[in-house]
Amino acid sequence: MRRGAVAAAGAAVLLVSGCSSKGAVPEPTQVVTVTVPTAPPAAAGAVLGPTGPSTAKPCSGTAIPVGTDPQSIIDAAPANTTFCFTQGVHRLSKAIQPRTGDTLGGRPGAVLSGAVSLTGWKRTGTSWSVQGVLPPAYTLKGQCEDNKTNPCQLGEQLYLDGKHLTRVMSLPQVKPGTFYGDYSTNILYVGDDPTGHLAELARAQTAIANTAENVTVTGLTIEHFASRPQAGALQAGPGWKVLSNEVRWNHAIGIMVSQGDRAEVSRNTVADNGQLGIGQYKSADVRISANLVTRNNTDGFWIADWESGGIKSTRSSGEVSGNDIVANRGIGMWSDIAEYDRRITGNRIRDNAADGIRYEISYAGVIDQNVVEHNGFGTGRGSGGTLWDGGGINVNTSSDVQVRGNLIKDNRNALSIQSRTRGDGPRGTYVLRNVLVEGNLFVMTDPSSTLGVVENKKSPTQPGAITFRRNSYQGADKFAYHGKSLTWSQWQQSGFDKDSVSS
Repeated sequence: MRRGAVAAAGAAVLLVSGCSSKGAVPEPTQVVTVTVPTAPPAAAGAVLGPTGPSTAKPCSGTAIPVGTDPQSIIDAAPANTTFCFTQGVHRLSKAIQPRTGDTLGGRPGAVLSGAVSLTGWKRTGTSWSVQGVLPPAYTLKGQCEDNKTNPCQLGEQLYLDGKHLTRVMSLPQVKPGTFYGDYSTNILYVGDDPTGHLAELARAQTAIANTAENVTVTGLTIEHFASRPQAGALQAGPGWKVLSNEVRWNHAIGIMVSQGDRAEVSRNTVADNGQLGIGQYKSADVRISANLVTRNNTDGFWIADWESGGIKSTRSSGEVSGNDIVANRGIGMWSDIAEYDRRITGNRIRDNAADGIRYEISYAGVIDQNVVEHNGFGTGRGSGGTLWDGGGINVNTSSDVQVRGNLIKDNRNALSIQSRTRGDGPRGTYVLRNVLVEGNLFVMTDPSSTLGVVENKKSPTQPGAITFRRNSYQGADKFAYHGKSLTWSQWQQSGFDKDSVSS
């Protein structure tokens, strides 16, 4: 049997000629039209609308002036009250605790800050120091890119005229642009002369705590909180609406939805946070949409494999749609551990250091209509170019996953499907099963870029576990299956993409 492929507008025509034995009358040629993508999904041309406080509705309610204790004003009013933080910097020493139905809004220019201003500096050799501003030493956690000195585990960050300085882990390392906190002596050192400059140290851990249901947070800038790894500067709960804020330069996670069923996180700018932009944990039916999530993991968390980057969700469900997830130092969108009924749709996920999308040891996911471009080129511990290191999209030991209608373009590797031994979850053993890759447009201009399946010896890929169909490939001729590198024709002979096209 002979197959040819002719690309048409929006479709490919597969010409299938009949086969016959010697002397028999040949079967007539059959023409089968199969629709395959020849143009990228709508997200490729979408323009993300404005995000952040400028998109918030005007705040009208009980005013909270700069310099007052917001909690006392909140506690004096009934629940379901709208509070409006006035223009200026509101420095918080403890988390705000809203009540059911409250709205915490900001008037233009309202900033919630977790930092304290530092004065009393003195020259100490080649650096400057101030004493008594650090908290007592505390239990550390988190995995850092530098796993020898682990600088990412400490939460107090120093800013000089708003510039984020780099933490070093010993006094001799201090130079301009860096700082060192000696928690044993409670002395903070900086390599730049702070005289005449605003020096701020992130001290408070949380801006707004998850203390009630159905709270709205809108129109605020939230910055400079010393949030601990895996915790957020803004901690959202059940039924919360986190709308049109800018959450930036906090140590760990910008916005964390924890046990927050039915929460909505939309139209926020979530940028330059130390670990992760947005987190979700044990929260069902959450909608994360139309956010700009960019440049997160500024404090050196492990790029390849520890909750760093754009968005990460664990043991949760819901939709992540229409977001611009760009230039994060880690994974763009990571669904990990017992996720179920997750949909990742219509996002633009580009220039992230690790996988664009990773769907790991989870169930029942749909990854569709995304633009996944130029991800996976970060360097560091655990990074690499093999399919074990991931790709534009990485489906890792998960079941009932559909990858369809995406533009997957010029990533370090295009698509990595992994079968590993990962134990049991709440819906059964984690296995690679019933994975459908359909109707995607793959563009692979780098000849070293690979697409395919990798497996460990204890978890071989079962027959029929993966289906590739109706995909379109441009520049692809490096595939992998059962430990072998395959050409396009060998890939098809292995049973994949028989109704797909390659050019």
